Amino acid sequence: MEIPSSQKELLKNLETLIQRTYEVEEEFIELKNILNGVIEFLPQALWVVDKNGEVIVQNSKTKEFDSIPNTGEIEISNKVFLVQKSTIKDKNIISATDITEQKRNERLIAMGQMAAHLAHEIRNPIGSISILISLLKKQCGGNELLEEMKSSIFRIERIIKSTLLFSKGLQPKIKPFLLSELKEEIENSIKYYSYSKEIEFLFFLPDIEIKADFDLLLLVLQNMIFNAIDAIEEDDTEQGLIEILYENDENYHIINIYDNGKEFENKDILFEPFKSTKTKGNGLGLALSLEIINAHNGKIEIATKKKGFKLYLPK
Repeated sequence: MEIPSSQKELLKNLETLIQRTYEVEEEFIELKNILNGVIEFLPQALWVVDKNGEVIVQNSKTKEFDSIPNTGEIEISNKVFLVQKSTIKDKNIISATDITEQKRNERLIAMGQMAAHLAHEIRNPIGSISILISLLKKQCGGNELLEEMKSSIFRIERIIKSTLLFSKGLQPKIKPFLLSELKEEIENSIKYYSYSKEIEFLFFLPDIEIKADFDLLLLVLQNMIFNAIDAIEEDDTEQGLIEILYENDENYHIINIYDNGKEFENKDILFEPFKSTKTKGNGLGLALSLEIINAHNGKIEIATKKKGFKLYLPK
């Protein structure tokens, strides 16, 4: 029995409709996959919630959260997040942006400004005290109390200098000089740093010309040595050893600073300003040292074979 032409046309249209439905479904699936990819690519944690509170879509960054957080700033696992919400029709879109670095920078700026203000206030009276101690030393000779006072003043002056340098920023004055010229300055500064244990200092700084800011590089080495002294003082070892060893490289002047003192407690915060695992110190020494070496287009690495650091200065 022959099918009427009207029915043939209807069947043909139906087949076309079914085929188009499959095509639309494939396009929808592809579009959904693209949308999911975009949501996953976003730097924020993202939830899409329907009117019943059911999560329709979320990316993998939401795994850091036990539940959907409330709006505002929240702190989770030492991270700070800004949670925001927007509504489109009957759907809520909640995002959580990691602002840890931003908050950290804000805190550092505030702390730096406060520290710089205090350093300015302290600098003048400390300078007067230092002059008076020098005059007393001339009159009283080698008095141990005066020597101890001079050591304490030296430590305060170094903290003030580091604080002001850190808060103002660095502008290295690059000039050529012999690496060996640093040795005498380092040895003199050690005399003003108080410690109780027997410590051997082994310095190998040859007569090799380098180009750097002499004063800033000296400050880096002083910071490293004083940290090493403090580590030896805090350790159970009876005798200490601190080494500064030059190493030649095709592209860098490498200065190794080693000690046999207490191991680093937390390597992740070694160069974090205003954070310190030592009983002494304000947490600025290594942070400033890193800034100084970076300003020379160099780098600092934690040594692997011995306890200490490797400074790289480009040739």
